[in-house]
Amino acid sequence: MKETRERRSAIMRAVKGRDTAPELAVRAMLRSFAPFYRLHRKDVPGNPDIAYVGRKRAIFVHGCFWHGHDCARGARMPKANADYWRAKIARNVARDAAHREKLAAQGWRALIIWECELKDAAAVEKKLREFLE
Repeated sequence: MKETRERRSAIMRAVKGRDTAPELAVRAMLRSFAPFYRLHRKDVPGNPDIAYVGRKRAIFVHGCFWHGHDCARGARMPKANADYWRAKIARNVARDAAHREKLAAQGWRALIIWECELKDAAAVEKKLREFLE
């Protein structure tokens, strides 16, 4: 079935930017050992998904496709309008790097949890614990 421009636009509008399933999974892990986080702080560079303001720790839960991860899902490029998507993802990657630089300049530490990493919940939990110590 060939997609129309309007149908593709509707699908893309439905993609959530916050409270995604991967983000909710990370938050559930954190509740058991580091529950006092804040969500989507606009006063912190990059508007991190999860922030520990007092500790100056920012956690970003990135979708592999949207943020250009080098896993199988992140490397998959749509066949339609490929130039647009390559440019879009490159802008996202550059924006993410700029946010991490701003955070570091303000004394923050940042951690990225990739969507694909959540297949191994124990490893992600270990990574989170080490980051927050």
